[in-house]
Amino acid sequence: MRNTQTFFHKLSALLMALLMALSLALPALGAPFTQELRPGDSGEEVLAMQMRLKELGYFTGQPDGNFDEATRAALILFQQDNNLLATGTLDSDTHQALYARDARRFTPIADESWAMEMPHGTLAYGTGAPGMGWSPMNTNEYDVFNENRFLAVATSPLSTFAADVDTASYAQLRAKILRGQAVPPDSVRIEEMLNYFKYNYKQPAPGEPFGVTMELAKTPWNEDTWLLLIGLQAEEIKREERPPQNLVFLIDVSGSMDMPDKLPLVKRAFLMLLEELSPTDTVSIVTYASRDEVVLSGRPAADKVAIMEAINALEAGGSTAGAAGITTAYELAREHFIEGGNNRVLLATDGDLNVGVTDEGSLARLVEEKKQGGVFLSVLGFGDGNYKDNKLEALADRGNGNYSYIDTIHEARRALVTEIGATFFTVARDVKLQVDFNPAHLKGYRLIGYENRVMAAEDFADDTKDGGELGSGHRLTVLYELVPADSAFDIGEVISKYQQAAPLDSPALSDELLTLSVRAKAPTGDESALYTYPLKAQAPGEMTDNLRFAAAVAEVGMLLRDSEWKGSATYDSALELLRADSSLTGDPYKEEFLYLVNLLSRGN
Repeated sequence: MRNTQTFFHKLSALLMALLMALSLALPALGAPFTQELRPGDSGEEVLAMQMRLKELGYFTGQPDGNFDEATRAALILFQQDNNLLATGTLDSDTHQALYARDARRFTPIADESWAMEMPHGTLAYGTGAPGMGWSPMNTNEYDVFNENRFLAVATSPLSTFAADVDTASYAQLRAKILRGQAVPPDSVRIEEMLNYFKYNYKQPAPGEPFGVTMELAKTPWNEDTWLLLIGLQAEEIKREERPPQNLVFLIDVSGSMDMPDKLPLVKRAFLMLLEELSPTDTVSIVTYASRDEVVLSGRPAADKVAIMEAINALEAGGSTAGAAGITTAYELAREHFIEGGNNRVLLATDGDLNVGVTDEGSLARLVEEKKQGGVFLSVLGFGDGNYKDNKLEALADRGNGNYSYIDTIHEARRALVTEIGATFFTVARDVKLQVDFNPAHLKGYRLIGYENRVMAAEDFADDTKDGGELGSGHRLTVLYELVPADSAFDIGEVISKYQQAAPLDSPALSDELLTLSVRAKAPTGDESALYTYPLKAQAPGEMTDNLRFAAAVAEVGMLLRDSEWKGSATYDSALELLRADSSLTGDPYKEEFLYLVNLLSRGN
């Protein structure tokens, strides 16, 4: 009897210990969410969160119940992996995902710092060096470009480029930084970093497609230069005034899309977009793998059940014949064309086209040919590890399009819901900018970013030359580093003796510092209108929040690229600019950028 009692006592104690361990490890499985947990919090709930993150492989420290920076970094990584808003706080959505029985575990990714040169002006970044699991089929590809240099106003007074409001580069580098991966220098396009964020720019005057803001201050990273900000704010079409839409979902279902952050995320993104459409909008679906297939043709958005079923039924497999799919998608867009409407192909892919027309040049020419007739293009990039950024950027640039990278359901919401006007509804087409610098006041300048969009001066007035597209409510941000006429800074350009600047006291020279000219076509027009905005000569003023934030973004971009022109820029100096910016508070995207820079600062 005593032996039996002893056995049951031991068994009872063992069961109690097991239950306590389980309660500590998974205290919230099935438990309701009570409150958000933030950095600085402490207690049993924080301890439980740390233990759960450690169990899933995200937290490597010792759980102690204190919500410190290491805990926040682990939580952000978990949020990224689970397509959640990477806030670093335990909100209700994160709580539910974290304590779900099928919560995604951390999968380490090998270092990406090794790179191999590839043909066609691209760099392919693998997941390790040869002999360490590297495979030439497991690469990301980026277009190689040379950073803009300083030019002499005396010999190159005109700076001309096409508008570019793409944001893909920033979304990609953000994902890599949060995962602790190396950021390939050629993946960093500073203009796409700048244009990801909102700024407080002048609204358009009545009858004009955009408002223009220009601000001038001393350059934070170079005491001998000035920093000029040019901001364009496109007019915003009210929701009730948006034209009807004819949308073609062109979806890559090849084998390379069979990853959690590719086709499954694509499906969730398009289902989310479907909820934003009007009942009279039309939806077509084209898929492509080894061959293209028309899944739906011109179906009213009101028929949500059929569209949802078609999207949910998509499965990945086969090689990638993207050119055939592109051709079919444009044909469908023309078949269901709406006069005065938004006729648009939405391409969702990782860009890994490996059958038929595959190089970016040929693909770009194909899209350029197909865009005639008022059909626009939105390129949505997904995934990592075999991502072809170079091809997707070329398609967007040449196809009257825009280019976004989607790595989480939150980013999908931003591109397809929050910024749907900017993404889908074009208000100005073939937008080009040209800045005419006055040699009486300036001896040199450097355009920061836009390397892939620079144009010849004579192309500015040529309406056959493509510019960029501005969507409803879009903001275009441009930075120039200017060299004043009396600056000691050496721009490094040899000037011909026959092309010297006129003397500063020449009566022929005005009191203007520069003149900004913008050409833009109406969404359905073929002839551009010219808008000019002179800027009076002036001393640099105090930095506004607009310029302060843009300067911080530029510093980070130059550091990630290891720019020749980064001067005294450091991640800490970028942090100083950001912390002095009152516009950060309440803007989750700018706050997230601040966190990224903190991570970069601690890693260097």
